[in-house]
Amino acid sequence: MELELRDYQWKVIGPALEGKNTIIWLPTGAGKTRAAAYVCKKHLESQDKNKVAVLANTVPLVDQHLKNEFSFLQSQFQITAICGDRIQKQFFSEMSKCHDLIICTAQILYNALNHQEEEMRVELTDFSLLVIDECHHTHKGTIYNKIMEDYLDRKLKGQQDLPQILGLTASLGTGSANSLEAAKDHILEICANLDTEKIMSPDKHKPSLDIHVPCPKKQYDLSEPRLQDPFGEKLKEIMTQIYSYLNVPDMTTDFGTKIFEQQIVELEKKGAKEFCQKTRVCALHLRKYNDALLTNETIRMIDAFNILDEFYQLECATKLLTQTSEQYLVQIFDENRLSLLALAEDSRYENPKLSKLQQVLQDQFQELKSSRGIVFTQTRQSAYSLHQWVLGNQALRELGIKTDVLTGAGSSNQTKHMTQQEQQDVIRHFRKGAFNLLVSTSVAEEGLDIPECNIVIRYGLMTNEIAMMQARGRARAPNSICSVLAKTNSKEVARERLNETLETLMERAITWVQEMPEREYHLKIATLQHEAMISRKLRDAKLEEQRQLHDPGSVRLCCLNCNMAVCHGSDLRKVENMHHININSSFSLYYKTSPNSVSISREFEIWKPGSSISCNKCGQAWGMEMIYRDFTLPMLAIRNFVVETPDGRQRPSKWSKVTFEIKAFDYTEYCNTNFSLDI
Repeated sequence: MELELRDYQWKVIGPALEGKNTIIWLPTGAGKTRAAAYVCKKHLESQDKNKVAVLANTVPLVDQHLKNEFSFLQSQFQITAICGDRIQKQFFSEMSKCHDLIICTAQILYNALNHQEEEMRVELTDFSLLVIDECHHTHKGTIYNKIMEDYLDRKLKGQQDLPQILGLTASLGTGSANSLEAAKDHILEICANLDTEKIMSPDKHKPSLDIHVPCPKKQYDLSEPRLQDPFGEKLKEIMTQIYSYLNVPDMTTDFGTKIFEQQIVELEKKGAKEFCQKTRVCALHLRKYNDALLTNETIRMIDAFNILDEFYQLECATKLLTQTSEQYLVQIFDENRLSLLALAEDSRYENPKLSKLQQVLQDQFQELKSSRGIVFTQTRQSAYSLHQWVLGNQALRELGIKTDVLTGAGSSNQTKHMTQQEQQDVIRHFRKGAFNLLVSTSVAEEGLDIPECNIVIRYGLMTNEIAMMQARGRARAPNSICSVLAKTNSKEVARERLNETLETLMERAITWVQEMPEREYHLKIATLQHEAMISRKLRDAKLEEQRQLHDPGSVRLCCLNCNMAVCHGSDLRKVENMHHININSSFSLYYKTSPNSVSISREFEIWKPGSSISCNKCGQAWGMEMIYRDFTLPMLAIRNFVVETPDGRQRPSKWSKVTFEIKAFDYTEYCNTNFSLDI
């Protein structure tokens, strides 16, 4: 079976068919994946020993690629898909030996490349072609870039049998550039990271592309500011009261802004490091009020109220609240709860953005009953809240609008995550027409095979130009609309206008790179790759130096909330190079378990999640239990602890930031140390 390609697709795959490392730059919906599938077909046909790995950055994309564009290869080649929730990932090495083409998440390949057990490890040279979907993510500390760093280290050492690289993207972005020169540098850096010889785009075949991928009409739907906001003013009044109690005069009182959030996060870290419970707890509660103000600005007042109400319910249910400051903060909320609720339920002061959203949806669905649309919003919280708002809106229900929500699968302390199966079910139901309006976070922007939409609404978003172009590409139906819904003269509107400028800047930068003299281009790429290698070596040396600063036995972990010292750094071990457990049997005296298991949407190689754990003294969450083979071990989240070292206290945001070495967990050693077996 021969795969049919359009003329512009033939044009962009030319260098890749010749074995050159290539970036294919085509708009969303133009068929990048189909073009890549054809390259894979020809590559596999050229030699019997050739093997292909297709890398995606999300699990739904892995399944989608297997079922859609790559499915036509299954009659000719051995193809499989592997992702994080499948047991096959344990045997990636074996799977790669008996398949011609593997579609997987980048994380799965990275783990296999770095597996501690030799028989489970794979090498880059086991593959002759790597296809990197959404390749604009190949920068800084992303998994894509970690894989390519290994590739480039090998290349610069003279290794010859490295795989061909084929990158796919709808937008390379500008890397926050504010000038053409900076945008050129960003494009060249991506090219260097991917060892690219050519960036291929439609060029003279643009008219054909426009026929197959129509560009939606863009419109700005702007709402007026609230004339009165007594609910928001009440929140600020309470924050001022807490602020006065905290007594930090040199901080801004610009409540309800990201600037205030950043300052309060730093204050919370300072309070934790200094074991000042009053400062830390007040900062934590002020951040929740700030979250409520930001929510009040974006969605409904009742959603903002619920954020606070649920937070204080959880505090009272899980914490012992023995500290004066905790009791004071709970009392303040209790005293104001009923008045806040009354204001939140007063429709006279509701968010004008919601009225504008209702108007936009009514205009679209009244005119075209068969419409299908997506509302993109910033956070999971706002996605679920907008979903509930649509469900409760009689005017929208009468128009036949049926809605569902799509969010990311990663864990979050903001709101519940979706499992990967739930994501796939939502996409499938949307495709079949079970509902016609999807409320989504950015998870639906990239790659997913979302049906053609008549309308895409970017609701109060502050994103970059890549997200703007990806979301716009979802409006693929003829005469479709891309709506920017925000408050008049807001930062969101200013950012969207900037994104439009940056899109033009990116196009100019890419054209400039494409037109560079070949010798000059290759010299520049080689220079960037050598500079990046030196930078990596310096970075790795610095990280290693940081890890050796303190002896693990001299370091103590203290509960974030009550400051009780609970273990030493020498009690800790790493599982799968990422999960941190405490192997000291005495540690169980310091924590209690919850009756409910932690909900995680993945399967793991040799362990599964158990109950959540918290401080026995104060109720502060610490992490969860890991059921590892025959044992139950406490797995800790570093964000819930203060690290006390000989040089002072630290509040690391992640385990990679700690200043002592943590050994890998040795199952046999653990058994021998803790159990004497009579044979």
